[in-house]
Amino acid sequence: MTLQNIEILIIDDEPDMCWALKHLLEKNGFLITKAADGREALDLLTSGSFQGVFLDAKLPDIEGLELARQFREKAPQMRIILISGYFYNDDVAVEKALGEGLICGFIGKPFLHEDILKAVKILSPL
Repeated sequence: MTLQNIEILIIDDEPDMCWALKHLLEKNGFLITKAADGREALDLLTSGSFQGVFLDAKLPDIEGLELARQFREKAPQMRIILISGYFYNDDVAVEKALGEGLICGFIGKPFLHEDILKAVKILSPL
């Protein structure tokens, strides 16, 4: 599988954040789909073949970690990277989610483009 075949779902309720992530990732060869909330993301999950997700921790209809749990139930192989302006790397909830394998990475907001490009390697197939 090449980068051009890697499909990533971006879930964030901030249009500017979705735009920035989409633009950066598409420029680097990834196929991108966006969702603004948990309900839309779950609908897309059933119709898509995403290898990974960039998931905002705070969505209008569901907490990001709860949505990650639902994703994990429906698609156990899904690689999820949590993005947040509310949590930090050493936050107990983030450490627990990483330890349980609920998420495979974390990026704090604001982030650098290099942070996203480094994290996207986690989404690449094994």
